[in-house]
Amino acid sequence: MTVSPLVWTLTLVAILALLAFDYFFHVRAAHVPTLREAAIWSSLYVGIALLFGVGTLIFGGVTMGSEYFAGYITEKALSVDNLFVFLIIMTSFRVPREDQQKVLLFGIVFSLIARTGFIFLGSALINTFAWVFYLFGLILLITAGNMLKPETEESHSAQNIMVRLSRRLFHTTDYYDGDKLFTIQDGRRAMTPMLLVMVAIGGTDILFALDSIPAIFGLTQNVFVVFTATAFSLLGLRQLYFLLDGLLDRLIYLSFGLAAILAFIGTKLILHALHENNLPFINDGEHVEVAEISTGLSLTVILGVLLVTVLASLFSTRGRTQTAMANVRRDAIAYLDSEYTEDEAERERIFRRLEESRDHIISLGPKAKQIVKNEPELMELCARVVESRSASTSSSAKGSSLDGS
Repeated sequence: MTVSPLVWTLTLVAILALLAFDYFFHVRAAHVPTLREAAIWSSLYVGIALLFGVGTLIFGGVTMGSEYFAGYITEKALSVDNLFVFLIIMTSFRVPREDQQKVLLFGIVFSLIARTGFIFLGSALINTFAWVFYLFGLILLITAGNMLKPETEESHSAQNIMVRLSRRLFHTTDYYDGDKLFTIQDGRRAMTPMLLVMVAIGGTDILFALDSIPAIFGLTQNVFVVFTATAFSLLGLRQLYFLLDGLLDRLIYLSFGLAAILAFIGTKLILHALHENNLPFINDGEHVEVAEISTGLSLTVILGVLLVTVLASLFSTRGRTQTAMANVRRDAIAYLDSEYTEDEAERERIFRRLEESRDHIISLGPKAKQIVKNEPELMELCARVVESRSASTSSSAKGSSLDGS
């Protein structure tokens, strides 16, 4: 189906309006979003994406609508996996909690721009060279294999090549100046870590696009569907980050599910490439008669795999324990960092979560304890937080007593 320029224009205006609304009404004034705020706005953005899909189904037909939903669900799942990397980057750069929204929104805007470029480049290549389907399929199969490798925080270093290059070429500071990208240090203009973390997320997102764009082209070659499914999967990602805070580590089987989905789509692409084959060294340049995978089957497989892997993660003892371990380390470091946040409600929230995670680790049985390799270190972190909190409380009490006298 050919989409008219008017529909393209209205869609682009709506997406830009949503991004502008997000910035001026939520991100411009630095604050820590509450769980309720994140849940409401995340639900709203998902609702908008689903309504758009229903409209595509009605006006574009069953095939176009099914392709949109398959693409949207796949891209959304890949985006959730990417949030874990964003979390590591912001933790590495010690981004103040109040300013994390701005960093995430930048990441979304940069991602949208970069992926739009990849989408039109991919479309041009597909329309010119049928063998590109082989290449896309191979990329997805390799990516699926890489996802099966064990991942740690060290495997997602925030100090990527763009950050190292920026530090080498420009004068940079080690401290934040609010949400400013540049500041004055010793009379010289210098880049702040706020700009560096944006560079890190932008550079990382280019790598993400190399996986996600071939994946969605494996489900549809309709550029309008590819663009809108990608765009709507990114909108609301900022709110989803705060909504899933503390649960990202719990999705321990998500990478396996995504690996299965990418391998499935990669196989679908290669089958399609064989069907459209014109390479002389394959079947003498003739088409190969193979069964192709329908969009309906793709949508069913994607939903089924995600449902199984998410439920398996949520009900897994290993998942709960791994989440507790990650929360203890991350929350302790954040609580002990005086520059992490000035919001007392946020400090109280991470302290309570730290307590819950500590109690979970302590209550584990002998078999589950084997998962926790560094329990003494984690308990020491907890003790330091409790000591810091007690000292702060005593200091506040003394201050109040002096004020009263």
